[in-house]
Amino acid sequence: MGFGIFLLGLTIAITIQRGQNQDPTLVTAPPQASSPESPSPPESEEDRREFGQDSLAEPPAADSAEDVPASNPETGDRSFDQTNFIVRAVRRVEPSVVRIEPQRLYSGDDLGPSDLLEPIPYSPYSQSAGTGFVIDDEGHLLTNAHVVGSADQVRVVLHDGQVVRGQVLGRDTITDVAVVKLDGVSLAPVPIGDSDDLKPGEWAIAIGNPLGLDSTVTMGIISATGRSSREIGVPDRRVGFIQTDAAINPGNSGGPLLNASGSAIGINTAILDGAQGLGFAIPIKTALRVGQQIIRDGTAQHPYLGVRLKTLDADLKAELAEEDNFPKLTVEQGVLITDVVPNSPAAAAGLQIGDVILRIGDVPVVNFESVQRIVEESPIGEALELGISRGQDQLTLDVRPGQLPEN
Repeated sequence: MGFGIFLLGLTIAITIQRGQNQDPTLVTAPPQASSPESPSPPESEEDRREFGQDSLAEPPAADSAEDVPASNPETGDRSFDQTNFIVRAVRRVEPSVVRIEPQRLYSGDDLGPSDLLEPIPYSPYSQSAGTGFVIDDEGHLLTNAHVVGSADQVRVVLHDGQVVRGQVLGRDTITDVAVVKLDGVSLAPVPIGDSDDLKPGEWAIAIGNPLGLDSTVTMGIISATGRSSREIGVPDRRVGFIQTDAAINPGNSGGPLLNASGSAIGINTAILDGAQGLGFAIPIKTALRVGQQIIRDGTAQHPYLGVRLKTLDADLKAELAEEDNFPKLTVEQGVLITDVVPNSPAAAAGLQIGDVILRIGDVPVVNFESVQRIVEESPIGEALELGISRGQDQLTLDVRPGQLPEN
């Protein structure tokens, strides 16, 4: 009797142990009873498509190794992929964005050939660190004039860490654009976008070396376009700036501002002290125009009329109406000439104080920034037709811009 009870207990214990060791996936769902009408599982690609199981097929081949999604390290699922448009844009241009080291600016006689391979003393937190990027197949870099300063040559650190010597071909302080030439280096140029067609709200991506932190990427949007130099506190510049909230810090100067596809739309150049989310870039159209002149001639040319201008509005008109010696104004808006430089192109064309510019060619103008932009983009010596208001008269005068004097 006792032995029988022992055998019964042993049998129950073995049964329980087998249940605990059983694969849960085998017991959670009992097999479905098959029926004559149920099709058998498809065994070929053609069968799987016929039974609506395209998802079992292999994914299409990727165009390149970079297009293959990364595997999830835990599951091995190749649909796991963190790549987005920012990553793709940065991959497209990153090898062509370089660091320009301000602490190693030098003249041609200062260094010997062996210096090119020596480590560079460099403070990673230098406030004047700079960036540049390749614009053509000949090794020309665009950067800011304030990055290269007065140096003839600079040290350039490539994305892979290689150090090369760059020749400063020229700089233009009016637009803050400079060109550096690299020899013996093969880098793809950064694609060029359209800075004339930007709209507030579009994506903006900045790449540079802020505070010595190489290859830093930040993103934001285009906040505004056509910001005047007066608005951002640099009245000596002749640029309609792009405003962005992409983080720009000291060291980003000279680096590219990209659109969502990775094309350069500007050169990062300025921030406002004490402000956050207010960065400014030179439109790439302006930078390329100046850069190409520097490459060709060693300097940039800026058309010049020789007038001082103010945007005419109701407040200014009322203020001037109280002045006895100022000509009477008969229009409500336009661009008022407040001074004419003697012996200037404007003086030669007959422009006078009190004239109000209403149009240039067929383009109406309502603020002085628009006049400045049109003149800046005009060829030197080529006549511009100005429609003006002088007292009760409407006149048309031709003025030929000259070269902006150095002083």
